[in-house]
Amino acid sequence: MMMNPNVTDFGIRNCRKTMGNQLYNIHVKLLAFDLLSLTQTPTPSSSDPISFSRRGTPLSRAETLGTVTSRELKPHKFLKFTIDDGTGCVPCVLWLNHLSSPYFDRRNPADVRLLADLAEYEAAEVKLGVLARVRGRITAYRGTVQITVSNVIVERDPNMEILHWLDCIKLARKCYDVVPHGK
Repeated sequence: MMMNPNVTDFGIRNCRKTMGNQLYNIHVKLLAFDLLSLTQTPTPSSSDPISFSRRGTPLSRAETLGTVTSRELKPHKFLKFTIDDGTGCVPCVLWLNHLSSPYFDRRNPADVRLLADLAEYEAAEVKLGVLARVRGRITAYRGTVQITVSNVIVERDPNMEILHWLDCIKLARKCYDVVPHGK
């Protein structure tokens, strides 16, 4: 059996030790059903006004994989698209405003140009019907959970979808849903 290089037995064993806030900055693999059912809690922070958790474990980043079923491009602003993995549809937004956003003013212009070029390339790859792996921050827009994309990869092998499902199930059973000792 071919193992997914992203999940190893070593990672599963160590995952049990990293419960709680230590999953917070990890791209956790989730099916759409799990992602869309995360608990949303308001926070006093203005940069992240909503926090997300799954069964009490705080999460900030996610990875999902599925078929692109919708696509809306606003050139030099953003690409909104939807990923359908068979359990639900995840809204995603890939920002394309690197060159006009004040957020990037303090960064090296050459670095910002590279980020902008990469985002434009990824946006061009996202087409209706392709199988895409998306990683990014879990955010909410108008009360709906979405992924603010940090990277998107078009998968050429259709077997990656079932491998993603198996990874999600295995990680949920052996890592995400494990109750730490003493609770």
